[in-house]
Amino acid sequence: MRSIGEMARDSGLGVSALRFYDRAGVLGPAWVDPASGYRWYAPEQLDEARLLARLRRAGMPLADIRLVLAGWSGEDTDLVRGLLQAHLRRLEQGLTEARSEFSTIRELLDHRENPMTASPLTGTVHLSLPAPALAAALDAVRFAAGRDPELPMLGGVLFDIEGEALRVVATDRYRLAVARTDADGHGGSREQVVVPAPLVDAMRALLSGDESARFAVEGDRVTLEADGRQASGQRLAHDFPDYRRLVQLPPGRQVVVEVPALREALENGPVRVAEEREPGRSARDISVLTTVDDKTVLVCGDGAPDEDTGTGTGTGTGTGTGNEDRDTGTGGLGYHVGVDRGFLLEALAAGDRDRLVLEFGPAPTAPLAIRRAEDEGAFSLLMPVRLDD
Repeated sequence: MRSIGEMARDSGLGVSALRFYDRAGVLGPAWVDPASGYRWYAPEQLDEARLLARLRRAGMPLADIRLVLAGWSGEDTDLVRGLLQAHLRRLEQGLTEARSEFSTIRELLDHRENPMTASPLTGTVHLSLPAPALAAALDAVRFAAGRDPELPMLGGVLFDIEGEALRVVATDRYRLAVARTDADGHGGSREQVVVPAPLVDAMRALLSGDESARFAVEGDRVTLEADGRQASGQRLAHDFPDYRRLVQLPPGRQVVVEVPALREALENGPVRVAEEREPGRSARDISVLTTVDDKTVLVCGDGAPDEDTGTGTGTGTGTGTGNEDRDTGTGGLGYHVGVDRGFLLEALAAGDRDRLVLEFGPAPTAPLAIRRAEDEGAFSLLMPVRLDD
């Protein structure tokens, strides 16, 4: 017999998914301990769980999956083959419809962008910035810059200049980081300049002293001067997405965390491996987080703090663990959020504080925000990873 943790590990479904499929009547355990509530699975159920995982990855509805599993071990496989073929036809029809919609959207884009040739970049900007503040701002966002050659507009850092403030922004779709610093010398309207990542790195290398830095934009050229040295290059001729819309999030549950303890919990705590389905991205280690009484962040096992073993950190309460497999909840627990562990560790490092605020949105599908308690202008957002199948 396999425990739910062993079944999750061997099947690739995850503990939370196995619980869900049990409640949905799709795949229940062979035996449940009446005293502890532990679920146990028979050896032959492993093949069913693996089949279920494949069907869900293919997007088959639960109603059809129930019938496939019911007919899988029978001698007459016509029902199973018929269900597979019907689902494949639905997928093909959906793909045809999606291509048609995308074609219409591209036509709308072509209409908006007509003529296709972009006008020359003619903006002029001259700023004076405190070098340490600019260095800190770039350090807070650089990790989130994109690397996808199909999306060159995300392959740099946005310099958003408005009034006496400069905001620097970076995103690769899966995370977004924003930082702010004061700026002098710009009296015109709002200007946005996307500086390619290699040039951003060259600029950052100049910012080693306490002097002021001078940032200039002349047409398509961007220049930073500091300490008698200069870094200059071409700006990206692409529009950056409207990040202000992306950061308009509903209020959530905030927890102040001790960063060293949380980092240790992430590095040594349990993870689940998510198969990345987008081209060019490999499998990732996913950490599952939850909160307890708005005071503690737990790094859970495969989906819940009362599955296998979890570790946590938070102000005042230190760490927490859980090792049960019961449906009974624990008072004060929040929902579970899956995030890319590497991304979260990078965001914590970019936060550059011993204490940071983690803000969980109103639902597990909302981004996780990492904020500095004393600086509302510097924060990062991580898109959650879907946990259930």
